[in-house]
Amino acid sequence: MVTAWSSCEQDVDDVRDAVSAILTDLGPAGVDATDGFGPGWDALVKGGYLFVPADPAEGGTLAEALAVVEEAGRHAVRGPVAEHGILAGWVLERAGLPVPEGPLTFAPAPGVREDRGRLFGTVPRVPWAQDVHRIVLLVDSPDGPAVAMIDPRELAIQAGGNLASERRDTITLDGAAVIQQAPAPGFDELEARAALTRAALICGAAARAVGLTLRYTKERHQFGRPVGRFQAVQAHLVTAAQQVRAAQVATRSAAMVTTFEPEKCQVEAAVAKIVASHAAGVVAAATHQATGAMGMTKEYELGHLTLKLWSWRDECGSEAVWSRRLGERLVAGGAEGYWPLIAGDAVAAAAEPVGSR
Repeated sequence: MVTAWSSCEQDVDDVRDAVSAILTDLGPAGVDATDGFGPGWDALVKGGYLFVPADPAEGGTLAEALAVVEEAGRHAVRGPVAEHGILAGWVLERAGLPVPEGPLTFAPAPGVREDRGRLFGTVPRVPWAQDVHRIVLLVDSPDGPAVAMIDPRELAIQAGGNLASERRDTITLDGAAVIQQAPAPGFDELEARAALTRAALICGAAARAVGLTLRYTKERHQFGRPVGRFQAVQAHLVTAAQQVRAAQVATRSAAMVTTFEPEKCQVEAAVAKIVASHAAGVVAAATHQATGAMGMTKEYELGHLTLKLWSWRDECGSEAVWSRRLGERLVAGGAEGYWPLIAGDAVAAAAEPVGSR
């Protein structure tokens, strides 16, 4: 396990470096909403980085896939980078269904019902619904929760978006035909994966926002010296940098644990999403304080990044939702389960007095 874990960490670092180099070479992403996904998405597809995460023994792990998502967040890549392989592709594969070619998206659809191979209902805020090849939904069927794949061309789609102008469309299902369907596997892990995708996106965008702010405060002079030399500005920069690092540690740790010990995914994802969502708000506020009015202009990249942070902090479970869920789990475990849950079973056992074992 130790060897496999260490090897995976090295693979994750290699993937992150490679994707960062590719996306950096493309230059700054466009900030306006446009049709299609753009060169960032195309580069990731061409490089084979939008894969379906497999078993750790087979390579192409969740931790590596989340490293790609983090870099996509840093470089503002448009498209369903988070949904394509980690959610839609993975749940299809786990359900024993073939994964089709072309971009995929995923959305839970608890209010949708399935009847003899047809779907009925409405699903709001489906990421990139009008732009993908197939939509994968988690629906209610007569036999229980099911995975259903549909063709977006057969749907009525109402265009929508989040604060950052990323597609979040409403789809209306009026007897839409199901292309593939199977019982839904691993709901807890699927939910955790969704939360981790948003935590990873936040890590990338937050790091980019802090980097931009550091550069701006070095270049911008006021009263004869860089504004970054003023103590009040430095306090904002330190706070933002601390929050980014905390989010990275929580998210990357959760990615590794979920890769090798998926039974612990809910707790790890909860911690990562709580820390990342909190960091999103703090980083957005601190970087705007440090840059002043410049940070709010349409021409400057920072404002577009912070719009993404504000959007992603609430998607796939807000900070409050995951905090409540984690708290309920702690209470349900009682006093005996508290320390093992937060420290890990092995660490907790090693810390127990000898006479108590």
